[in-house]
Amino acid sequence: MILPKERDPRLVTVRRGGTLTDDDHHLLALWAAACAEHVLGLFEAARPQDPRPRQALEAVRAWTRGEVGMSVSRAAGGHAMGAARDLRGAARHAAYAAGQAAVVAHVAEHDLGAAAYAIKAVRAAAPAGEAEAAGRLECRWQRDLLPAAVRDLVLEDQRRRNAICWSVFEPLPGWGAQP
Repeated sequence: MILPKERDPRLVTVRRGGTLTDDDHHLLALWAAACAEHVLGLFEAARPQDPRPRQALEAVRAWTRGEVGMSVSRAAGGHAMGAARDLRGAARHAAYAAGQAAVVAHVAEHDLGAAAYAIKAVRAAAPAGEAEAAGRLECRWQRDLLPAAVRDLVLEDQRRRNAICWSVFEPLPGWGAQP
């Protein structure tokens, strides 16, 4: 489970009683899609004929442009996660990353799901003994990609939810002991 028991109102849309603006929600969705797309080849190498994870990324990007409704993106995310069910390892994690990215349209907090599954995919694809280093590099790459408007929010959320996201987000300066 990657969603917290207590929701952070900064990651809940204004329409649902939180403070997340549509613009920032779209930035989170686009960042999540970029994280997932970065590892999508790991799925496509295993299942080149299955378009569902790529379609999920296309759907969430279309949602950010106002071309499709939230339910279309959410459904595409479910189909991408369905593509993962009978797989293992990097391909499975990559498909889940795409699915999580697409459902950001519904619940913004799935952004970390996309990022965490992408890190898990990179770790699973790494040569023996290199998984941790590969995961750290992926995490840094993702952070470098964060839009300035949501950067602090995402970094704080990574710290807050690291334990329920398989502890894939490397400690930030000042974290101290891991939760």
